[in-house]
Amino acid sequence: MLILAHTGRDEASKIAAEFARAIVAEGLAVRVVEEDAPALERWGLPEAEVVAVDPCAGEGCEIAVVFGGDGTLLRAAELVRECGTPLVGVNLGHVGFLAEADVDDLDHTVRRVVDREYTVEERMTVDARVFVDDQEVARSWALNEAAVEKASRERMLEVVVAIDDRPVSRWGCDGIVCATPTGSTAYNFSAGGPVVWPEVQALLMVPISAHALFARPMVVSPTSLLAIQVIPDAPASGVLWCDGRRTYDLPPGARVEVRQGEKHIRLARLHQAPFTDRLVRKFDLPVTGWRGAAAQRMSEGRDRRPDDSAERSADRSADRPEEG
Repeated sequence: MLILAHTGRDEASKIAAEFARAIVAEGLAVRVVEEDAPALERWGLPEAEVVAVDPCAGEGCEIAVVFGGDGTLLRAAELVRECGTPLVGVNLGHVGFLAEADVDDLDHTVRRVVDREYTVEERMTVDARVFVDDQEVARSWALNEAAVEKASRERMLEVVVAIDDRPVSRWGCDGIVCATPTGSTAYNFSAGGPVVWPEVQALLMVPISAHALFARPMVVSPTSLLAIQVIPDAPASGVLWCDGRRTYDLPPGARVEVRQGEKHIRLARLHQAPFTDRLVRKFDLPVTGWRGAAAQRMSEGRDRRPDDSAERSADRSADRPEEG
């Protein structure tokens, strides 16, 4: 089992080491990457295999358990994408939308992982390629989004966008977000894009602060090709960011092409609660007043699931005055 942690936070390192001890006590082997090992060893990491930080770090592991926020899970995705090892996140961040478990449920997480009581979802990624003078100069991928942004704070980015090789519009803007359904609750959400349920197969293109009459978020086919061309004679250059982790400079005239990724990321699910319940719980949405069939079953105790997050969310919402 591969264990990864946000080692910049003592809490994450401590809990990851505690989890590793519990896993070893169950007779399973533990693997960590070399940049995490010193921090985990300070908190009593048991005997573990230490491997280099590379895309094959998860090779041969049954599952990778990640302690931190969504940023840590995105880092972990880089280490398991090639080998297809499932990821499960234990949230120590703020929202932690990609995380499946909370730190308070550590014993429960250990039991579920050891007993293989989890399902695995395939999550779409995007592949991004950069062209200068029609020559490919860089390529990368993202689980959440590939975003083209202005390189200078003082100047707007001038771009023309196309879908399936057909031009759509030209914008002066702060940037463009090309997101997956998984990333719809990340940067896309902050930029005003729609929330898309993860089982929906689609790509999203969302302009950021565009100066134009038509600058709406667009949801397109998963087979579509999204293209963003930095205007050749524009005074400002751009930057391509993939999941906020990998960056490439875009000179005037550069073109970025984004399409559905060839490889998916596999996320392990410990609970079977629907995405709607996760949305309500993570964003602490007010749901007081709903009287649907599910609410009736819950009130009668006939809709109990291993994950009672929906009940907890409804209880918290009931404690607040209903918003008008």
